Amino acid sequence: MVITTTITDSKEHLHSTFASRYVRAPLPRFKMPESSMPKEAAYQIVNDELMLDGNPRLNLASFVTTWMEPECDKLIMSSVNKNYVDMDEYPVTTELQNRCVNMIAHLFNAPVGDDETAVGVSTVGSSEAIMLAGLAFKRKWQAKRKAEGKPYDKPNIVTGANVQVCWEKFARYFEVELKEVKLKEGYYVMNPKEAVEMVDENTICVAAILGSTLTGEFEDVKLLNKLLTEKNEETGWDTPIHVDAASGGFIAPFLYPDLEWDFRLPLVKSINVSGHKYGLVYAGVGWVIWRSKDDLPEELVFHINYLGSDQPTFTLNFSKGSSQIIAQYYQFIRLGFEGYKSIMENCMESAKVLKEGIEKTGLFDIVSKDVGVPLVAFSLKDSSGYTVFQVAESLRRFGWIVPAYTMPPNAEHIAVLRVVIREDFSHGLAERLVSDIEKVLKELDALPPRLLTKTAHVSAVANETARVNPEEGQHLKENITETQREIARYWRRISNKKTSGVC
Repeated sequence: MVITTTITDSKEHLHSTFASRYVRAPLPRFKMPESSMPKEAAYQIVNDELMLDGNPRLNLASFVTTWMEPECDKLIMSSVNKNYVDMDEYPVTTELQNRCVNMIAHLFNAPVGDDETAVGVSTVGSSEAIMLAGLAFKRKWQAKRKAEGKPYDKPNIVTGANVQVCWEKFARYFEVELKEVKLKEGYYVMNPKEAVEMVDENTICVAAILGSTLTGEFEDVKLLNKLLTEKNEETGWDTPIHVDAASGGFIAPFLYPDLEWDFRLPLVKSINVSGHKYGLVYAGVGWVIWRSKDDLPEELVFHINYLGSDQPTFTLNFSKGSSQIIAQYYQFIRLGFEGYKSIMENCMESAKVLKEGIEKTGLFDIVSKDVGVPLVAFSLKDSSGYTVFQVAESLRRFGWIVPAYTMPPNAEHIAVLRVVIREDFSHGLAERLVSDIEKVLKELDALPPRLLTKTAHVSAVANETARVNPEEGQHLKENITETQREIARYWRRISNKKTSGVC
């Protein structure tokens, strides 16, 4: 006979977390608790809270990698306690970072020899990379203006209105005017001709996007380089180009090797790319590469005598983890060019399956392009009965996190859904998503069109008021229009928080 006993005393040695006192009180939210709790109880409580998060694998809003091989997971965990900044203590980790910089530089056709060291650095995502690149452009422009005896207090950057929010952060944090080329229906990337027209003597660079967050489309960097070169020759300026390749930098070299967007174009002086997107590493690593040392002002590089060695550093932060850098090197040597190419081709095939399935419903227009980042962006042909926001909300019941958002100015009236295809999104999942979208559409079609009825009623009131009192009717219509715009702005803010803030 086996007798099982449970010890219960004042020290609470009860092994069942759910029978303990720690689950009977509200969780601490504002103040640190007075006393400790067993590690098992703390783990269970936190783990249970996290169950309410979405499933990262089904988060189709994010470009960020959500799956890596178990071998790489082991490397990450074994190095999670390494502070990268301690270069003298972890020289191999520093060497791995330098190897990654050189590999990426050659991938982007930087003019460096096989035995030369490329100029670049790892960052905490593309947001920091863009901040560093922008600072380099600002300082070079200021130095030149000072030498010429000209004002240097009003720098600006020209971009498209489709830029990621980190560009707006850079402009605000570092006091640079952001001049945005507005979008229009059917054309959701920066128009190179309009961008060059906005360039003036205070422009520190033109930022092009290789892989728009909104539609995945690549901007025409080659045409931008041509038009900007002509303007520089006419004006005597030397306005450069930065390429924000956060999403497309690890796609174009493998799928579109003949596309000229990188350092093959003379005016491209720096490029950023997210290792944690199609670089296939978990969140927390980005890269910025400069064409040459001349493009990175020496005054921005700090030489710090820290823990016994001279350490050159150009980052916004100081301490940071080593895990993602090591993981990036693992992916480079594990997959090689062949492996990356195969994965990107598979992603494009899954995007094609999804696109064709969505088109077969007959209810959507495809907004994204075939050439670009593997994603599918689509809008409802008829939004009178329900909106893309309702479709997105309904899909959550099936576990899918699909973002819905409105386009930037001047295309705010266009609202779309977007599905990002990552390495771990298979053909089978694409087919399942199409099936669930069809279920949602049938359910929404069966609902009474309350919003449509309300909208029709408001419009009828406005029209009747306009007939009786034209001035008051016009005022009412303007209020209705402004309300609609406010709703669009609200959804844009929500969608930006959900989809555009990740780098």
